[in-house]
Amino acid sequence: MKILLVGYGAMNKRVAQLAEENGHDIVGALSPTEENDCPYPLYDSVTTDLPEADCLIDFSHPTLTKEVLNSAITLPMVIATTGEKETLFDLFTEKAQSTPVFFSANMSYGVHIVTQLLENIAPLMDDYDIEMIEKHHNQKIDAPSGTLIKLLDAIKENARPDANEVYDRTQSTEKRDQKDIGISTLRGGSIVGEHEVLFAGHDEVISIKHSAQSKDIFARGALKVAEQLVNKQNGFYTYNNLYV
Repeated sequence: MKILLVGYGAMNKRVAQLAEENGHDIVGALSPTEENDCPYPLYDSVTTDLPEADCLIDFSHPTLTKEVLNSAITLPMVIATTGEKETLFDLFTEKAQSTPVFFSANMSYGVHIVTQLLENIAPLMDDYDIEMIEKHHNQKIDAPSGTLIKLLDAIKENARPDANEVYDRTQSTEKRDQKDIGISTLRGGSIVGEHEVLFAGHDEVISIKHSAQSKDIFARGALKVAEQLVNKQNGFYTYNNLYV
């Protein structure tokens, strides 16, 4: 499989290494900034003559992702960019008319399983308070993480449509409301990624937690998705329908 990388940050560096270890070829990287450590042909614009490829894998930034989605590129697209979700989803839908497009805020299959668990468990937990905690390394710039938003959406769409998202309690002198979903964001060190959902009831707490031990789980996930996506018809895909 010939892969075009979109962005050449930490994640796509891991994608490149694992791809080559598994017999795939990296034909180039699309990046508007100069990447001195990139061993592959660099392309600074979506309007340049890009190399022949079977798919692209995008671990970049919403700005670059939007340029790709608005371009004439029709390669199957694995999108792992987080941020500006609503804008990107509109573009996903439009682009999916001309090419297969896959998106996940977290490429870990384990996070997909946790999401499905929450979709099924949350409706059973009406009498429980919900708190969500996410932890990442000190270089992550967005908060809360795209993965936490994904998990939050699973809860709200299936059980708590009227939930109040609470990010700061320092200015409140009132008791916790049953509709509150507390969201805590931690940044420090080299934490790859941890997401925990607490269901706190009377005399018991149920915790659902996912811990990433290495960035490789996201890179491997993206490659596995790409291997499936190149054989799909045009359309918008997530983990919920990719393997159907």
